[in-house]
Amino acid sequence: MAWNGKCRMAAVAAIFGALASTGCGDRPREADADAQGHSAPTAATRAANAQVGESLDLADRQDFEDARRGLVAADPDLRIPGPGGEAAWDMPGYAFLDGAAPDSVNPSLWRQAQLNNIHGLFKVTDGVYQLRGFDLANMTIVEGRSGWIVVDPLTARETASRAIAFARRHLGDKPVVAIVFTHSHVDHFGGVLGVVDAQQARSKKVRVIAPEGFMEEATSENVLAGGTMMRRSMYMYGMRLARSPRGHVDTGLGKGPAYGSVGVLEPTEIVGRTRQELDVDGVRFVFQNAPGSEAPAELTFYLPERKAFCGAEVVSHTLHNLYTLRGAKVRDALKWSGYIDEIARLFGDAEVYFGSHHWPIWGNARIVSFLETQRDTYKYIHDQTVRLALHGYTPREIAERLELPASLRNTFSSRDYYGTVRHNAKAVYQFYFGWYDGNPANLDPLPPEDSARKYVALIGGAQAVLQHAQEAFDRAEYRWAAELLNHLVFAEPGNENARALLARTYDQLGYRAESGPWRDVYLTGAFELRHGGPKQGLKLSEALDLLRQTPMPRFLDAMAVRLDGAAAEGKDYTVNLVLTDLGETYVLRVRNAVLHHAQGAADPKANATLRLTHELYLKMLTGAAGIKDTLMSDDLEVQGSRLDLIRFFSLFEKPDGTFNIVTP
Repeated sequence: MAWNGKCRMAAVAAIFGALASTGCGDRPREADADAQGHSAPTAATRAANAQVGESLDLADRQDFEDARRGLVAADPDLRIPGPGGEAAWDMPGYAFLDGAAPDSVNPSLWRQAQLNNIHGLFKVTDGVYQLRGFDLANMTIVEGRSGWIVVDPLTARETASRAIAFARRHLGDKPVVAIVFTHSHVDHFGGVLGVVDAQQARSKKVRVIAPEGFMEEATSENVLAGGTMMRRSMYMYGMRLARSPRGHVDTGLGKGPAYGSVGVLEPTEIVGRTRQELDVDGVRFVFQNAPGSEAPAELTFYLPERKAFCGAEVVSHTLHNLYTLRGAKVRDALKWSGYIDEIARLFGDAEVYFGSHHWPIWGNARIVSFLETQRDTYKYIHDQTVRLALHGYTPREIAERLELPASLRNTFSSRDYYGTVRHNAKAVYQFYFGWYDGNPANLDPLPPEDSARKYVALIGGAQAVLQHAQEAFDRAEYRWAAELLNHLVFAEPGNENARALLARTYDQLGYRAESGPWRDVYLTGAFELRHGGPKQGLKLSEALDLLRQTPMPRFLDAMAVRLDGAAAEGKDYTVNLVLTDLGETYVLRVRNAVLHHAQGAADPKANATLRLTHELYLKMLTGAAGIKDTLMSDDLEVQGSRLDLIRFFSLFEKPDGTFNIVTP
């Protein structure tokens, strides 16, 4: 059956409503922090931060010497524009990180932020160079017989292109003969098309080496639950905060995420076992396969002839996340510790360590000590969390009681710059025991808004809660003040006095945080209490090159979780989705208020059939193609009941990625 233009437009609009991504989203602000309204640190916060400074050996300059060692060249004006004209990367924006820590920043975090500010092209050892501070992660260049082996080509095409051009300016113009992806997080592969484009990679037979499971994990991690992760990442990375002493200063792992065009290349070779060896352009690589450590797919490697070990992100100059605050599956602390122990046994004669983040370490004794400390930090958190759980302690109680021994907590590489002992202990508990702490009162509690109203009424009304909260604030009991005020804001979201005091409370908690993500979470909460949530979420169109490599079943899984179950109750629809250029057909069926999909022959009894190219599908998904473009395209055809097709797609929601967090 032919479709007239009006019905075709209605159907396409329905498809867009079900699949299209959100808009451009809010990007980091360069506005002065005072304009964002962050309050001054209180006397209690100043004293708390001063005490942290006194408790640590901040005069130890070894890390600063290591971070500056081997500098070949620096770029003092490292500003990199993104695809929309906004900054993809802006190192000069962190120029304020100079001198002693201000009262509004934990001095330990300030130290880490200053270390992460040291950027440029560095020689690690003979034939090994790193570009640090061009992105959240490091790009490593290993010189081969005929060209360069590039390890972890950053997050975005724009930052990777700038980094490789900078290297060529100072090291000579050599071809890229191989790529190594150490793991499946986007800051370690997303910029690959800025280093070598897909056509060049094919024609020049560039080797692409990655750990087992890389493509599945790299292309699917954020598709299913990406909208929620993206919104929460605005908090975790302080995306809406000014770069300033009262705003974002560092993530602990690096300065922050880069913003730009994301892609990937499919691996030509897979590392699937530990001790696997490859000769890559005359350089001998010995790999460790470390799945389920910091990433679901991850490898480390050793260069025996150079006695240089790359720890990827299995070891870093920070306590890492067993649970990331943006939201993800918890990681296995015991397995992670075991991989580090294996590294020490396999590559224990290393004279140089370098990683996917931070700065290198030289000298075997220092490297062995670093590995042992990292190993034992994760194992201590694991073992002691389980021990306390065996005594009946709950996650919040364990987090409050657990403290690393002095031998670990006084080592800067085990400090809470990115992950924290507190939320990692909760992650270990969750790994073994799940969300329920065993207390019947927590089995089926009231939702936040309902309990908030009852708490406020019980305390004596909004004014009484405000008074108690103000008294708690004045006593510097900021965690308790936040708990009280959170109830009041959820009971009365329009109560400006409550929002203002809660924002001031979050300011103080943020200023005290040693963890970059904790600071950003608190200060973003304060920002949104004062200024509201974002107008738009983050857009997918800049990840089109990555999405082209994502298997269709992952997109259809994502579509299934957008089905409005209540609206779909009692409905029964079948739709054939035919990707004409791929020669693939998927049968989609809504029944029992769930969506099932299967690849195979089209269902002749389907309500409707939608034929389009994979490329048009992706452009519709990301918003890169508008309705007008689609209507005029010869790459889309529909057959069958137009009304049923519209009704089918109308059952799917289009989350905009701007949901409230600090307000109901």
